[in-house]
Amino acid sequence: MMNECDRMIVCGDRIRLRGGVREQENRMRSGEKDLGGATVTETESPLLPAQRRESVLAELRARGTLRVADIARSLGVSAVTVRRDVAQLAADGAIERVHGGIRLPRERAGQPPVAAVEDADPAGSGEETERPAVGMVVPSLDYYWPQIIRGARDAAPAAGVRIVLRGSSYDDVDDVRRQTAWLIDTVGIKGLLIAPPTQGPAAEELIAWLTALPVPVAFVERRATVGPFGEHVESVATDHAFGAALAVRHLAAEGHRRIGFLASATSPHTAAVRGGWLATAAELGLDVEAAPEAITPDYQAPGWSEELDAFLDAVRAGGTGAVLVHSDREAISLVARCQERGIRVPGDLAVVAYDDEVASLADPALTAVRPAKPELGRTAVRLLAERMQDGPGRPVHRVQISPQLVIRDSSVSRGNSVARGDQTP
Repeated sequence: MMNECDRMIVCGDRIRLRGGVREQENRMRSGEKDLGGATVTETESPLLPAQRRESVLAELRARGTLRVADIARSLGVSAVTVRRDVAQLAADGAIERVHGGIRLPRERAGQPPVAAVEDADPAGSGEETERPAVGMVVPSLDYYWPQIIRGARDAAPAAGVRIVLRGSSYDDVDDVRRQTAWLIDTVGIKGLLIAPPTQGPAAEELIAWLTALPVPVAFVERRATVGPFGEHVESVATDHAFGAALAVRHLAAEGHRRIGFLASATSPHTAAVRGGWLATAAELGLDVEAAPEAITPDYQAPGWSEELDAFLDAVRAGGTGAVLVHSDREAISLVARCQERGIRVPGDLAVVAYDDEVASLADPALTAVRPAKPELGRTAVRLLAERMQDGPGRPVHRVQISPQLVIRDSSVSRGNSVARGDQTP
């Protein structure tokens, strides 16, 4: 066991072993240098594996919280070596692994367990806190965006950056500005991924402010132009018009000649989805003029039920046999109302949803257009990292990613019913 004078202590921005003889020996063996006040250890620690593990346990008992990066630096070994020691301590029962770190076993600590060793970079691709921070401001943390966020975080280590996330709003321009300013002033981000409001004078001012920031900016699932010449802002977005076209072509292939459209007025994607629906229906020679169309309030808003019933009345009166509905929540609500009114789906009305967040959970399971959300996040991170590396001389990139159509039971006739799982054309 190590004695008290051998314990690790925090010294400046690093942890080191304390103790007269031990410290002098470590300095002699490792060749520490003072670089602007920061001590750098150039060679590996003289401690044996057992001694390293005892050091970890001693500091764990004393401090309660450690980081793999700090332990590695203090002992002069790699993060991989520290993780190997942690694995051995866990196998010996000296510690317990928890999500994001380790803790002393409850019975040994004599108190509620505390996460003790934080390992923010388990893949060993570079210590996370040493990577440049990229801010990510998204309008929702619970619908549509979680998969995009996961994709961005998955791609961050390989791109040499780390993601700092902030949730904001779909339409609160002031909040988006406030969240962005906090990331720049407090975190010191080196790049920004953002999905800002894009409609209206206040949004135009926000976009002009964003593009004038001292860090590179890329829009995610948004497109915009700025300045007197309408210059494009760097962006990664879904081709929502193409997604709507997939849905219309599928329904036309099922024999439908009149395809209605319903979408939420609150979605920033409604205009593109509607444009794809109209253009493709006209291209295929479908009966566009007689097809019912409704842009509705949010499905939870007052008046939603009345507008939904009015839309279904128009569907039945005009003999419309299929509808494209954006988003999943509105589509599921529509199907439920159809069941209450005795309208069979897909027997009387075929339904295709747009988003594919929860469409598969409906009864019947809904055919849906699925944006490539994880790939949006991954591509956005790579694009911004390249911009950060290449500098302002790099040409503006606008990446458009195609969604896919996932065919389920809500849009196919009984003879073609999807028996098992999802199908894509």
